[in-house]
Amino acid sequence: MLKRTFRVKAVWDDEAKVFYSESDIEGLHIEAATLDEFEEIMMDEAIDMIISNHMSAADIASRSFKDIVPAIIWQRPDVREVA
Repeated sequence: MLKRTFRVKAVWDDEAKVFYSESDIEGLHIEAATLDEFEEIMMDEAIDMIISNHMSAADIASRSFKDIVPAIIWQRPDVREVA
């Protein structure tokens, strides 16, 4: 069965002063100074990484569109944790 749910979490690195990603999406590596920037990069890159690294051409060709569209669970941290 094709995996359809993926997780992305933003974690604050106090030393580097950036948010970085923890995710089960192969190839997705994000570092961003703000959560808004992190979220924008994630929305631009996550689907491409899922299609490139988690789906074969056969998966895409043999399933309906609704069966291959992944769900991404985005865990936005509480900004109070960063302060």
